[in-house]
Amino acid sequence: MSTQNRRSSFSSSTTSSLAKRNATAMVSSKKRPPLTNLTNTVAPRNSSSSSLVACPSKVAKTKKEVKSAAPTTTSGAVVFPKACLPERNEAPASVNTVPVSPCKSDDMSVSMDETVSSCDSFKSPDNIEYVDVAAIDSIGRKTFNNLNISDVIEPAGNICSRDIFVELEKGGKFVNVDNNYSDPQLCASFACDIYKHLRASETKKRPSMDFMEKIQKDINPSMRAILIDWLVEVAEEYRLVPDTLYLTVNYIDRYLSGNVMSRQRLQLLGVASMMIASKYEEICAPQVEEFCYITDNTYFKEEVLQMESAVLNFLKFEMTAPTVKCFLRRFVRASQGVDEVPSLQLECLTNYIAELSLLEYSMLCYAPSLVAASAIFLAKFMLSPSKKPWNSTLQHYTLYQSSDLCACVKDLHSLCCNSHNSNLPAVREKYSQHKYKYVAKKYCPPSIPPEYFQN
Repeated sequence: MSTQNRRSSFSSSTTSSLAKRNATAMVSSKKRPPLTNLTNTVAPRNSSSSSLVACPSKVAKTKKEVKSAAPTTTSGAVVFPKACLPERNEAPASVNTVPVSPCKSDDMSVSMDETVSSCDSFKSPDNIEYVDVAAIDSIGRKTFNNLNISDVIEPAGNICSRDIFVELEKGGKFVNVDNNYSDPQLCASFACDIYKHLRASETKKRPSMDFMEKIQKDINPSMRAILIDWLVEVAEEYRLVPDTLYLTVNYIDRYLSGNVMSRQRLQLLGVASMMIASKYEEICAPQVEEFCYITDNTYFKEEVLQMESAVLNFLKFEMTAPTVKCFLRRFVRASQGVDEVPSLQLECLTNYIAELSLLEYSMLCYAPSLVAASAIFLAKFMLSPSKKPWNSTLQHYTLYQSSDLCACVKDLHSLCCNSHNSNLPAVREKYSQHKYKYVAKKYCPPSIPPEYFQN
């Protein structure tokens, strides 16, 4: 299907919901589009559709072109055009900075203000001839190394021991990736404990693998894929962090695992779940009025809030859930220790493969950590087809052998090979941009040698 056929028109309704946003954003912003109707039927509540609605094309169209654009059907299933969102105009936040210019004092000392410090106050007594710099550095290192959260000594068999060396296939040795104590965000002191907990939690926060067959009667995997494809564009438009998108899909699937949902309210579940995930992850989450606006005001503010309450209560406010993105950070870091390809390209390609799996209902049968490890395997294979992707380092940190990844890697490989023929192009077009290194255009070999899955 061509891009023009996938583009759809958008309603010329007034921007009443924008009045609830700030005035500066309302002046320059365009009408935010909805998804198209899942059933091509008028919803019973009012004349506006209550199902998923498509966003307008980024290319301006005449009214005749707008009227002529319509979704096409293939074998009874509705194929929906691309959901595009207008640019979001944000008022730049004013940052108050205090210029500080260090000045040079006498005797080659540097201070923030000449009146604050003086070189004379730091002069050594006459009876001290020199300063033992090595001794001072030694004391500093000892003090830094003693700043541990716990004094518990790890047992010799602990898989997360920081002192172990991993024998690489190339014959070299290297210290594990948790040896950087200078960066507090890496949590080197207890990173292993964190991921050990995540691996134990992922089985408890997973959705059902067969809720479409046993629970849902009015929706199907294709409708779920259309919703998530649209949410990918919404997340990209609002510049949401990747964790927000992954958590949104997790909330949707967990809610659908225990609640019957009509197709007219499926998009309502999607925006409510994304609003919850945004509140959990984002610094500045979009307001509820904005989530109503992106659906072309198909749902009222009260409906979104009621659905939010329903989701929270069903999930028992257990919002922390291990996702594929959680494990990707760890596994990408482990793979870059011995990888010869540009690390940014590997990271972008891995994220692209992982996001493709979000749209597939059949991928729910795999644990998030397994999907993350398989994405690393496939990305390394695509970048270096002649080199075996898996090694003892990745096996050490992922706790998966190459034979454990065989089925999942093959399913992900099929998704990559067929992505160019998919009528849900949001993920592919997202990763076809320069900032993601055009990894969606990367050639995918048609087959993976079977010996790569041998331990």
